[in-house]
Amino acid sequence: MAPERPAAGRPIRVAVGSTNPTKIAAVEEAVRSVWPDAKIVPVAVASGVAEQPMGHDETIAGALNRARAALEATDADLAVGMEAGVIESDLGMLTTGWTAILDREGRVGLGNSGAFLLPEVIAQAIREGSELGPEMDRFIGQADVKCNQGAVGVFTSGRMTRSQAQAVGVLFALTRFIHPEFYTDSHSRKAEP
Repeated sequence: MAPERPAAGRPIRVAVGSTNPTKIAAVEEAVRSVWPDAKIVPVAVASGVAEQPMGHDETIAGALNRARAALEATDADLAVGMEAGVIESDLGMLTTGWTAILDREGRVGLGNSGAFLLPEVIAQAIREGSELGPEMDRFIGQADVKCNQGAVGVFTSGRMTRSQAQAVGVLFALTRFIHPEFYTDSHSRKAEP
Protein backbone atom coordinates (compact mmCIF):
# COMPACT_ATOMS: atom_id res chain seq x y z
CA MET A 1 0.00 0.00 0.00
CA ALA A 2 1.60 3.26 -1.11
CA PRO A 3 1.13 6.43 0.93
CA GLU A 4 -1.42 8.97 -0.14
CA ARG A 5 -0.30 11.71 -2.48
CA PRO A 6 -0.09 15.29 -1.29
CA ALA A 7 -2.98 17.64 -2.04
CA ALA A 8 -4.13 18.10 -5.64
CA GLY A 9 -2.24 15.00 -6.81
CA ARG A 10 1.05 16.86 -7.10
CA PRO A 11 4.26 14.84 -6.73
CA ILE A 12 5.53 14.46 -3.20
CA ARG A 13 8.46 16.74 -2.38
CA VAL A 14 11.31 15.23 -0.38
CA ALA A 15 14.14 17.37 0.98
CA VAL A 16 17.54 15.80 1.56
CA GLY A 17 19.66 17.36 4.28
CA SER A 18 22.84 17.08 2.23
CA THR A 19 24.39 17.88 -1.13
CA ASN A 20 26.58 14.75 -1.05
CA PRO A 21 25.87 12.90 -4.33
CA THR A 22 25.85 9.47 -2.67
CA LYS A 23 23.17 10.56 -0.21
CA ILE A 24 21.06 12.16 -2.93
CA ALA A 25 21.30 9.01 -5.07
CA ALA A 26 20.27 6.88 -2.07
CA VAL A 27 17.19 9.01 -1.44
CA GLU A 28 16.28 9.01 -5.12
CA GLU A 29 16.51 5.21 -5.30
CA ALA A 30 14.50 4.50 -2.16
CA VAL A 31 11.90 7.27 -2.41
CA ARG A 32 11.22 6.71 -6.10
CA SER A 33 10.59 3.03 -5.43
CA VAL A 34 7.57 4.28 -3.45
CA TRP A 35 6.70 7.50 -5.35
CA PRO A 36 8.19 7.30 -8.87
CA ASP A 37 7.53 10.98 -9.63
CA ALA A 38 8.82 12.36 -6.30
CA LYS A 39 10.69 15.65 -6.44
CA ILE A 40 14.00 15.39 -4.55
CA VAL A 41 15.36 18.68 -3.17
CA PRO A 42 18.94 18.62 -1.81
CA VAL A 43 19.80 21.31 0.73
CA ALA A 44 23.07 21.91 2.58
CA VAL A 45 22.46 21.78 6.34
CA ALA A 46 24.55 21.18 9.43
CA SER A 47 24.34 17.97 11.44
CA GLY A 48 24.79 19.70 14.78
CA VAL A 49 27.02 16.85 15.96
CA ALA A 50 30.75 16.14 15.77
CA GLU A 51 32.31 15.73 12.34
CA GLN A 52 32.85 12.09 13.32
CA PRO A 53 29.82 10.97 15.33
CA MET A 54 30.58 8.31 17.92
CA GLY A 55 27.89 5.86 18.96
CA HIS A 56 24.32 5.30 17.89
CA ASP A 57 22.84 8.20 19.89
CA GLU A 58 25.09 10.88 18.40
CA THR A 59 24.70 9.46 14.89
CA ILE A 60 20.90 9.35 15.17
CA ALA A 61 20.91 12.90 16.57
CA GLY A 62 22.88 14.07 13.52
CA ALA A 63 20.39 12.41 11.16
CA LEU A 64 17.44 13.96 13.01
CA ASN A 65 19.08 17.40 13.01
CA ARG A 66 19.73 17.20 9.26
CA ALA A 67 16.14 16.14 8.54
CA ARG A 68 14.70 18.86 10.78
CA ALA A 69 16.89 21.57 9.19
CA ALA A 70 16.05 20.39 5.66
CA LEU A 71 12.32 20.46 6.46
CA GLU A 72 12.59 23.99 7.87
CA ALA A 73 14.60 25.22 4.85
CA THR A 74 12.14 23.95 2.23
CA ASP A 75 8.46 23.48 1.49
CA ALA A 76 8.96 19.71 1.26
CA ASP A 77 6.42 17.16 2.48
CA LEU A 78 9.13 14.93 3.94
CA ALA A 79 12.77 15.53 4.85
CA VAL A 80 15.57 13.00 5.01
CA GLY A 81 18.65 13.27 7.18
CA MET A 82 21.49 10.77 6.95
CA GLU A 83 24.47 10.52 9.25
CA ALA A 84 27.36 8.06 9.28
CA GLY A 85 29.04 7.20 12.55
CA VAL A 86 31.22 4.68 14.29
CA ILE A 87 30.37 2.33 17.13
CA GLU A 88 32.80 0.65 19.50
CA SER A 89 32.19 -3.03 20.18
CA ASP A 90 34.02 -5.85 21.98
CA LEU A 91 35.26 -6.99 18.56
CA GLY A 92 36.41 -3.59 17.30
CA MET A 93 35.04 -0.44 15.75
CA LEU A 94 32.13 -0.63 13.33
CA THR A 95 30.96 1.95 10.86
CA THR A 96 27.23 2.42 10.42
CA GLY A 97 24.70 4.90 9.10
CA TRP A 98 21.36 6.14 10.36
CA THR A 99 18.55 7.78 8.40
CA ALA A 100 15.79 9.91 9.90
CA ILE A 101 12.74 11.00 7.93
CA LEU A 102 10.37 13.67 9.23
CA ASP A 103 7.05 14.96 7.98
CA ARG A 104 5.30 18.27 8.68
CA GLU A 105 3.25 16.71 11.51
CA GLY A 106 6.43 15.75 13.38
CA ARG A 107 6.27 12.04 12.66
CA VAL A 108 9.66 10.31 12.55
CA GLY A 109 10.84 7.33 10.57
CA LEU A 110 14.20 5.83 11.49
CA GLY A 111 16.31 3.29 9.64
CA ASN A 112 19.82 1.86 9.72
CA SER A 113 21.94 1.01 6.71
CA GLY A 114 23.89 -1.79 8.39
CA ALA A 115 27.31 -1.96 9.98
CA PHE A 116 30.68 -3.65 9.51
CA LEU A 117 34.04 -3.81 11.27
CA LEU A 118 36.76 -1.38 10.27
CA PRO A 119 40.42 -2.37 10.05
CA GLU A 120 42.16 -1.62 13.34
CA VAL A 121 44.55 0.88 11.72
CA ILE A 122 41.58 3.03 10.67
CA ALA A 123 39.77 2.52 13.98
CA GLN A 124 42.82 3.64 15.94
CA ALA A 125 43.19 6.80 13.85
CA ILE A 126 39.52 7.63 14.54
CA ARG A 127 40.02 7.02 18.27
CA GLU A 128 42.89 9.52 18.09
CA GLY A 129 40.60 12.19 16.61
CA SER A 130 40.51 11.58 12.86
CA GLU A 131 37.40 11.02 10.74
CA LEU A 132 36.52 7.99 8.64
CA GLY A 133 36.35 9.90 5.34
CA PRO A 134 39.91 11.30 5.41
CA GLU A 135 41.23 8.03 6.84
CA MET A 136 39.69 6.10 3.94
CA ASP A 137 41.29 8.55 1.49
CA ARG A 138 44.70 7.91 3.09
CA PHE A 139 44.12 4.17 3.41
CA ILE A 140 43.45 3.58 -0.29
CA GLY A 141 45.24 6.60 -1.74
CA GLN A 142 42.18 8.17 -3.38
CA ALA A 143 40.42 11.46 -2.79
CA ASP A 144 36.85 11.92 -1.57
CA VAL A 145 35.97 8.26 -0.99
CA LYS A 146 32.91 9.30 1.07
CA CYS A 147 31.35 11.05 -1.93
CA ASN A 148 31.99 8.06 -4.17
CA GLN A 149 32.01 4.35 -3.28
CA GLY A 150 32.42 4.93 0.47
CA ALA A 151 34.15 2.61 2.91
CA VAL A 152 31.56 -0.09 2.23
CA GLY A 153 32.38 0.06 -1.49
CA VAL A 154 36.08 -0.29 -0.78
CA PHE A 155 35.74 -3.20 1.65
CA THR A 156 33.15 -5.10 -0.41
CA SER A 157 35.21 -4.57 -3.59
CA GLY A 158 32.31 -2.69 -5.14
CA ARG A 159 29.68 -5.31 -4.34
CA MET A 160 27.80 -2.64 -2.38
CA THR A 161 28.37 1.10 -2.70
CA ARG A 162 27.79 3.72 -0.05
CA SER A 163 24.74 4.91 -1.97
CA GLN A 164 23.26 1.41 -2.08
CA ALA A 165 23.83 0.90 1.66
CA GLN A 166 22.28 4.27 2.44
CA ALA A 167 19.27 3.47 0.26
CA VAL A 168 18.57 0.53 2.59
CA GLY A 169 18.50 2.91 5.57
CA VAL A 170 16.23 5.33 3.70
CA LEU A 171 13.81 2.54 2.77
CA PHE A 172 13.76 1.29 6.37
CA ALA A 173 13.05 4.84 7.59
CA LEU A 174 10.22 5.12 5.06
CA THR A 175 8.34 2.15 6.54
CA ARG A 176 6.16 4.33 8.81
CA PHE A 177 5.23 6.49 5.81
CA ILE A 178 4.59 3.53 3.50
CA HIS A 179 2.24 1.99 6.09
CA PRO A 180 1.06 4.84 8.31
CA GLU A 181 -1.90 2.72 9.41
CA PHE A 182 0.50 0.53 11.43
CA TYR A 183 1.92 3.46 13.40
CA THR A 184 0.08 5.55 15.96
CA ASP A 185 1.26 8.25 18.33
CA SER A 186 0.95 5.76 21.17
CA HIS A 187 3.38 3.43 19.40
CA SER A 188 5.94 5.89 18.14
CA ARG A 189 7.49 9.15 19.19
CA LYS A 190 7.27 12.40 17.28
CA ALA A 191 10.26 14.61 16.61
CA GLU A 192 11.00 17.02 19.39
CA PRO A 193 11.95 20.57 18.35
